[in-house]
Amino acid sequence: AAHPSGYGCSCVRIGCPTPGRHPVSFAWQTQATTDRGQIERWLRAEPEANFITATGRAHDVLDVPAEAGYAALARLEEREAAAEPAPAPGAEPLLGPVALLGEDRMLFFTRTRGTPEDEDEWWPCELDSHPETMEEHPGLRWHCRGSYVLLPPSRLPDAGEGVRWLRAPEPGRGLPEPLTLLETLTDACAEYALTADDREEAAPWPVR
Repeated sequence: AAHPSGYGCSCVRIGCPTPGRHPVSFAWQTQATTDRGQIERWLRAEPEANFITATGRAHDVLDVPAEAGYAALARLEEREAAAEPAPAPGAEPLLGPVALLGEDRMLFFTRTRGTPEDEDEWWPCELDSHPETMEEHPGLRWHCRGSYVLLPPSRLPDAGEGVRWLRAPEPGRGLPEPLTLLETLTDACAEYALTADDREEAAPWPVR
């Protein structure tokens, strides 16, 4: 991905609206790979590059305001600690990796919902999100098909912390089913929306 450069972005766009937060290539969906050799070649060519992961393939990401995320994370970790007996090796975990994007957003990594044959059997597509819609969707965003998120240790031009893990991925550990997190996250986002002072019509999830 592009990286911060001075007060702007390493890309050539004048007035880039998402500096350091977007793929270098417009063909990122076809170029995305888990091949270590290719990733290392990209890194040698662009040693300051940020990192993104394409969602909707091996995993999805539930993206919430940080304040709501901290509240949800505390509840989920309490449930995780209280789970008896401890999950067997290979069992689906209650909670997976969690990252903090700057100081404003929290990212919960889950299994992917994939591409259901009948969308009507699932949920409204307003939950589907793309990084370019950040300002439109201040509440919960679901990154799945055709979307991506920044990965640690990416840097942001306006945040000293950049992107960092709160719960790092563990080798061999699976990802949780997204629906097991959705209720806790939507409840936390609804509570956050009620206390937010900077939006006249706060909503816990995108509304068209």
